[in-house]
Amino acid sequence: MAGVGPMSQDWEPVVIRKKAPNAAAKRDEKSVNAARRSGADIESVRKFNAGTNKAASSGTSLNTKRLDDDTENLTHDRVPTELKKAIIQARTEKKLTQSQLAQIINEKPQVIQEYESGKAIPNQQILIKLERALGAKLRGKK
Repeated sequence: MAGVGPMSQDWEPVVIRKKAPNAAAKRDEKSVNAARRSGADIESVRKFNAGTNKAASSGTSLNTKRLDDDTENLTHDRVPTELKKAIIQARTEKKLTQSQLAQIINEKPQVIQEYESGKAIPNQQILIKLERALGAKLRGKK
């Protein structure tokens, strides 16, 4: 670009200012003291239930005693021992491994393992699949 003509800059000055203080900074102890010294009006308001959790827990006092008195054991049903043995017996008679049986009924091998160990929560749909795959009656009367 040399030799094209006189070069001039037409930049305008840029003024950088600090941001206005936000609400938290206005409540800062330092700024409140500065306002007091300058004679500005300061308003202090005490909030209702400030710093407590009473509003969230006020409605639970009615049910607390009922929950404390409740002694019912809330657990899920597990696979009964008879069902575990029936699944294992039917699977071994068909000479299938747990993973092969799982593949036949389109479930994960872990599902079969849980049923045979008694840790699974009985699911009627899975039991129907097992009955069809093993050719044995697993639900109801034998």
